[in-house]
Amino acid sequence: MSYRLRNILIAVALAGFAALLVTFYVSNYKKSVQHQQAQTTVLVAASDIPQGTLGSDVVSGGKLRTEQVTRAAVVPGAVSSADQIKNLVAIAPVYAGEQVTTRRFGPLVQQGIKGDLSGTYRAVQLAGNANQVLAGTLEANDTVDFESVVTVHFTGTTGAGVSGSDVTFSRIVVRNLKVLQVQSGSSSGHIGGNNQSSVLLRMTDAQSQKVALAYAKGDYWTLALRPALKSADSPTSLETAATLAFDGISRSVLNAIFRIAEGK
Repeated sequence: MSYRLRNILIAVALAGFAALLVTFYVSNYKKSVQHQQAQTTVLVAASDIPQGTLGSDVVSGGKLRTEQVTRAAVVPGAVSSADQIKNLVAIAPVYAGEQVTTRRFGPLVQQGIKGDLSGTYRAVQLAGNANQVLAGTLEANDTVDFESVVTVHFTGTTGAGVSGSDVTFSRIVVRNLKVLQVQSGSSSGHIGGNNQSSVLLRMTDAQSQKVALAYAKGDYWTLALRPALKSADSPTSLETAATLAFDGISRSVLNAIFRIAEGK
């Protein structure tokens, strides 16, 4: 066999092998496309399903309907049988027309407030007067900041040579806490009085430590309602009597005040 003939045979063999590979790829691609375009049955919400709705109520209440969709359009966790959710509870809203998925349902133990808790989140209830808990304004699913006024007693000598001084300051202790529940007329609370209200807040376990200390030992605390959309935070700051008195005052005026205080 000549060298030229051998090269021709090798080229023909490689071309045939390449043709087989292309045929195999095209065949598999067609099968994949056909599989993705095949119709399958899923359950769709016939009406809105609020968070906390029992799966059994969803099934018995006619809140489900079947729908044929392509396999490519099936969302992860899609439910095809009502039996898959009838012993569960909705842990997130499902809106009319959406495919019902197992991701929106959880065990009955997650019913109610517990459905809003996971990982390091905890539910903490605080009681206070109407102004502190924004009674009449605050609603479930609002978000708030927890602010506190605290007095710290210094037993040693400060840099200014003052010994045994008290410094009162205010600051935002934690931010962006979700309101789980609001209740008026609670008879218990940190602050005395007969007209107490309580609020149940969601916070992390680390945040709850800060709130517990400020709630028990602080001079005063209050909740501040955050915007519903596009909320933002100013830089963290500490306000004292001095910052309150001198904030925005020019240096020349401050110098004049200090000279008067020193009797000059």
